[in-house]
This record gives sequence, structure tokens and C-alpha cells, in this order.
Amino acid sequence: MIFKPAQLGREGLAPEALAADIKTCKRFGPCGAGREALYLSSFCLDRRYYLPYGCITRVFKRVAMSKGGFSHKGVFASIPYLVVEYDGGKQRQCQFKDEEQVDQLLARLAQERPEIKRVSAAAEERLAKRERERAARILPELSSQAQESLQLLQRAEAYLEERPALSLELSHAAQRKRAYLRSKPSYRWVALAVTGMGLVSLLYGIYAFTRQTDTALYFTLFGLAALFLFSGANVLPTSRNNRKAVMGRVEDAQEAMARYLSGFPGFPLPPRYAHPVVLRRMRRAVEAGRAEQPAQALEVVKQDLKALNSSVEVDQEEYDEVVAVKAMFLNEDYQ
Repeated sequence: MIFKPAQLGREGLAPEALAADIKTCKRFGPCGAGREALYLSSFCLDRRYYLPYGCITRVFKRVAMSKGGFSHKGVFASIPYLVVEYDGGKQRQCQFKDEEQVDQLLARLAQERPEIKRVSAAAEERLAKRERERAARILPELSSQAQESLQLLQRAEAYLEERPALSLELSHAAQRKRAYLRSKPSYRWVALAVTGMGLVSLLYGIYAFTRQTDTALYFTLFGLAALFLFSGANVLPTSRNNRKAVMGRVEDAQEAMARYLSGFPGFPLPPRYAHPVVLRRMRRAVEAGRAEQPAQALEVVKQDLKALNSSVEVDQEEYDEVVAVKAMFLNEDYQ
């Protein structure tokens, strides 16, 4: 790194330990996770600051939605942030371009630093209330078949949690495939034209600047160039955004999951649906008496997901679960 990361909290690392930790730092967008510290971005520099894990209380994701964001309308539908709480209540917020990178960083922390909380205090309270409500719906007595199913589902969920990156990649690959299949090919040509307009505007803005013309002109052109470039680039066909790459990513994710599940004989889900959220929802179905066997519980989950559409209002936790797994079922037509 060109710049040595600056200490952000009350505690720091010795220079030798910091230098060694930087070498092992795993990068996730503008931030990174080392063995001893978390590396955070400044406004314009990646991994500009560092926080030893001992100083950190919480690390969680925050998504800012613009007007029309939940309907996927508007130029910038959502902006993901990584929020870090440290030193007894201080916060540092880092903006990401790709929400997937935030999820990957949190998944790594879940595996390497499980003692650090990964939800906000408000979300923790909501989750506790939700669990109390779910506990009230659990049947006081379950059949022996239902109890065996619960034990199997719990073991399966714990097995998946040992390799969270696999489930995360399965979910993100399915979401990307769903978005690609639902986008019209004409949109990509429009995006290419818009991006070309942005480049032309940028070049003309630079020319206007060198000619010392009206300042409003080139500032306007620079603004238009940025707007066109950022709004068009996300749908342009690239080496990572084309049919072969998108479909190949799904196949690779499913094959990696299948290899991992080979170490768990009798896993209650096919690899294409192997996600902890699916197993949790199956477990709730059994606890509520809606199913006794894993196969029945999976059918209940499919029915619940089918019933959830854009006209159904859910809370944030339910929304997060549905977003994580519904694309996997939609892509497979719930088969």
C-alpha cells in the first residue's frame, strides 16, 4: 500500500504487527479484513484507516434507498454501506459500490470473528422480539418424526454455516442470473449509447476547460458525463456481465456447493437451494406443525415464497430473507 493506514480507535497495533497484518489483508471493495484488524476507507482512499478487532463492537450493513428504490426505479436505487461501531459508541460508515462485497466481508467476519455482532442495536431488538413471537407459535409437543427432522435441519444449517461463502455465492449468482434474464437486450444497447454520450460530454468538457469558456458549460458537461457513465455502466455487456459469464457463475456455485455437501450424506436440500435461510424457514414450518418431514417442509417454504410478491408488505428481516433465497427458486421454477 502507498499509504500506511492510520489508527482510528483508542488502541492500535505495533508497527511490525500492522505491517504483517496488511500483507494478509483480504480486500472487499474499499475495505479489508486482516487477521488482527479491520481496514476502512476514507472519502477518497481505500483502506485508509484500521481498527483492531478488540475495539469493535458491531459491524453491519446499511442500505440507503433513494426515492423509488424498492421498486427498482430511479438512477441510483440503493447505496450500500458498511457501518462499524467502536470505542463505546463511535461509528464509521464506508460506502460500497457493490452490496455483494459488504455481504462477503460480513460472511468472513462471521467465520473468523464470530464474537463481533453483525447487526445494529435496533435490528437486534427487532430480531429478539421476532424470535419471541416465533417461540410462541411452536407447538408444545412434536411427533418423533418432527423432532428427528428438526435435528437433521439443525445439523444441516450448522454444516452450511461452516462455509458461509458458498451459500453467499449461490445466492448472489442466482440474483445476478434473475436480473440478467429479466433485463431486455435493448437496454444494453441503450446503456452503450448513454455511456458513449457520457464520454463525448466528458471530452468536450475537457476541451471547453482548456479554451476557458463559460464555467457553467464545462461544469455542466462534467456532471452529465458522470451521470451518464455511472447510470449506464452497470448494464453494459462486459467480461463479467454477459450471458456466458452469468450462467457459468450459477453453475460454478452449484457445483462448489454439491462438492461440499458430499461430506454430509442425506443433506435435506438439493445443492441449488442449499442456504441457511431455507433451512431456517423449513425448521419453522416443522416447529409450527405445518410439516413433519424435510421434504414437506421444503414444499411449505416454496408455497410461502410464491405467495410473497411486490404487493405483499413485510418487515425488514423478512425482506432480507426473501431477497437472499427467492431468486434461487424462481430460476429453477420452484422445482
